[in-house]
Amino acid sequence: MTKTDPYEREREAMVEHQIRDRGIRDERVLAAMREVPRHLFVPKGYERAAYEDRPLPIGEGQTISQPYIVAVMTEQLGLAPQDRVLEIGSGSGYQAALLAGLAGTVISIERLEGVAEQARENLARAGVTGVRIVVGDGTEGYPPEAPYDAIIVTAASPGVPEPLIEQLAEGGRLIAPIGPRDCQDLVKLVKREGKVETIPLGGVCFVPLIGQFGWRGEGFR
Repeated sequence: MTKTDPYEREREAMVEHQIRDRGIRDERVLAAMREVPRHLFVPKGYERAAYEDRPLPIGEGQTISQPYIVAVMTEQLGLAPQDRVLEIGSGSGYQAALLAGLAGTVISIERLEGVAEQARENLARAGVTGVRIVVGDGTEGYPPEAPYDAIIVTAASPGVPEPLIEQLAEGGRLIAPIGPRDCQDLVKLVKREGKVETIPLGGVCFVPLIGQFGWRGEGFR
């Protein structure tokens, strides 16, 4: 613990016991999770809880995911420093902060203006650069910057939105929770020669992905 980083000890314990001890082996991912101050991405009053093994509310019905699930999804992307990454669902901005330390370009799409602005503020407070947050329907992806080497979807959809598959580069990887609104299966898609291989990664529970190619909600009826 230091005066400038009062949660350094908690963050180190999170990485060692919640993440490394449960099978995450990518040293770049572990290093990124040691470096990014997760407590700067949660609402005031939740700072110490930021390093606990659970998701937390961030407002407007959204959450910051459990650290272990964040680590699993990030590791499965297999990112290289030059990769172009698309994130669907900016949330608190924490996942984007990790991606910024692992890839070359990060574009994050957020449906809710208030959530997007908070994510921008969190990223700025944490000193993270290299992330562009765009307000829009994440299920449509972001064609102007496609194709993407990796796409990560941080909300649950009944199926993988077709525009995201179309915007995935050859050899690209896509991680998404797919299934009913209550609980889903986390899947990894790999695009090879125009075909997509689907790899199951286990059960998860995420908030719904609202949009034209996801679940219907306000503005998408």
